[in-house]
Amino acid sequence: MTPFRLLISVLFVVSSVAVAQAKTVWVDDQLYLPVRAGAGTQFRIIENAVPSGTPLEVLETTDSGYTRVRTPKGTEGWVSSQYLSDAPIAADRLKRANRELEQARSELSTLKQELSETTEQRNALENAEASLSERSETLQEELQRIKSIAADSINLERRNRELREENQKIRNDLEVLTAENERLEASKESDFMLLGAGLVLGGVLLALIIPMLKPTRKTDNWA
Repeated sequence: MTPFRLLISVLFVVSSVAVAQAKTVWVDDQLYLPVRAGAGTQFRIIENAVPSGTPLEVLETTDSGYTRVRTPKGTEGWVSSQYLSDAPIAADRLKRANRELEQARSELSTLKQELSETTEQRNALENAEASLSERSETLQEELQRIKSIAADSINLERRNRELREENQKIRNDLEVLTAENERLEASKESDFMLLGAGLVLGGVLLALIIPMLKPTRKTDNWA
C-alpha cells in the first residue's frame, strides 16, 4: 500500500470515528445487552445487563457487526450492532408521547382557563361599554338641557336688561313730563295772577274813566 493510500485510509477511519462520536444510539427492544471488551462473543463482558432503552455514545463502528460505545456509567466496550437502534425504543417513545400528551393537556387546560377568563373580561368590558354608552347618552341629553336652560337664561337676562333700560327711559321721560307739568302749572298760576291783576287794574281804570265820561250839568243862569 502506497503512503498516499495509507493516508487516505487513515483520514477515512478518523472521519468515520469523528462522525460516530457525534452520534447517539439506544439499546433496542431487548431485555439486557452485555458490553464486551472486544468485537466478538469470545471477549469478556465488562458491563452486564444494560437495559433496553439505555442511550449509548457511539465511539467506533465496524463491519463485523459490533459497535464500540460508551455507557452512561462511563464504560467503553463493544456491543452487537443488531441490538442498537437509531431511535428510542417504543416504550420510551410511548412514555415521551404520554408526557407530551399530558403536557399538551395541561397547556390545553391552561388555555381553556385563559380563554374563559378572557371571555369573562370581554363580557365585562362589553357590559361596561354598554353602560358607558348609556351614561354618555344621558350626559348628552343633560348637556342639551343645560344648554337650553342657559340659552333661556341668556335670553331672559337680555330681555330683563332691555326692560330695565326701557323702564329707565320711561322714568326719564316721566321726570321730564313732570317738570314740564310743574312749569305749566306755575305758568298757569302766573297767568291767573296777571289776569286778576289786569282785571283789577281794568276795574280801577273803568271806575276812574266812567265818571269822566258822564256829561256835566250846565249852570242854570236863568234861575
